[in-house]
Amino acid sequence: MQALILAGGEGTRLRPLTTTVPKPVVPLVDRPFIRFMIDWLHGHGVEDVVMSCGHLASGVRNVLGDGSALGIKLRYVEEPRPLGTGGALKYAEPLLAERFLMLNGDVLTDLDLSAQIEQHERTGALATLALTPVDDPSAYGLVRTTSSGEVTEFVEKPSPDQIDTNNISAGVYVLDRSVLEMLEAEQPASIERDVFPRLVGEGLYGCVAEGYWLDIGTPERYLQGTYDILEATVATPVAQRMGDGYLCVERGVENRGRIIPSALVESGCRIGEGARIGGRVVLEHGVSVGAHTTIERAVVMQGAEIGAHCSLNGCIVGGGVRIGDHCTVDGMSVLGEGVTLGAENTVSNGARIFPGVELPDGAILF
Repeated sequence: MQALILAGGEGTRLRPLTTTVPKPVVPLVDRPFIRFMIDWLHGHGVEDVVMSCGHLASGVRNVLGDGSALGIKLRYVEEPRPLGTGGALKYAEPLLAERFLMLNGDVLTDLDLSAQIEQHERTGALATLALTPVDDPSAYGLVRTTSSGEVTEFVEKPSPDQIDTNNISAGVYVLDRSVLEMLEAEQPASIERDVFPRLVGEGLYGCVAEGYWLDIGTPERYLQGTYDILEATVATPVAQRMGDGYLCVERGVENRGRIIPSALVESGCRIGEGARIGGRVVLEHGVSVGAHTTIERAVVMQGAEIGAHCSLNGCIVGGGVRIGDHCTVDGMSVLGEGVTLGAENTVSNGARIFPGVELPDGAILF
């Protein structure tokens, strides 16, 4: 089976993490984010992946290569300009098989892809959408179906009196190549708005899939995805690494503090006396944490240096960041790569500091 992953967006909602790193290869727990999707696809028999890239495309290629290390064949197409989901699909046409998967590259999931493919083949559909139930579908678009799974209607941003199902599209599609005939070459288009409504009654089906599904395109969801990976709420290869105790501390960690599950602390980390790490924390390789610092519900990326008597909670700290003593970073704040934060600063309330910014002691109180 073949899959086309749409990964051409700029990841604006995740800035400043995506200012210097392409969104598909932003680190998530212990690997580039898109690896979770590739591992999931491979587990359902997908061996041929086409990656549709745009912004910082060479960075994606440099990290993932030709896929041989991942057990798949990986090829790339680079859009000359943003073409939308439909335009990107059409642009990739020369590489696509007679039947293939198309996926939104922002999704972390363990849905039963094999069941969706089986239903597509059984019904003779032209397109089959993975549907997932959500608690509040008003922020999405409802997908109404018959009892046999045939799609009857899409309802965008439904009002309360329109909500008669909580199934939304999960951004995972099984498509027959004939669908490409409904798109024009090099013309911007949306497969969700320009193609699927035209297929209603003409072979468009939905497959309701039980399992985990999360769009991780914001800092809040990025952190939620991190927690769910650490604690095996979503099925990923990381679960084996974490074990039943939801804790992994690699060899070569110098620890003079406490590490509380769930937590992943990679090699080369140094944790000072009286520091407390966890729960729900990732310290990537080579992070140093000063004495009596507390880090909770946070991701600290490779090579960051955190001073003494600091408090980090509900935040993301980019690679190579330096934080001085007696600092607080919380409230879904994000520090971009290489930021320097002097002593006695407070960064809170969702503040985002972009890569390379240097702030002196006591400069900021959000």
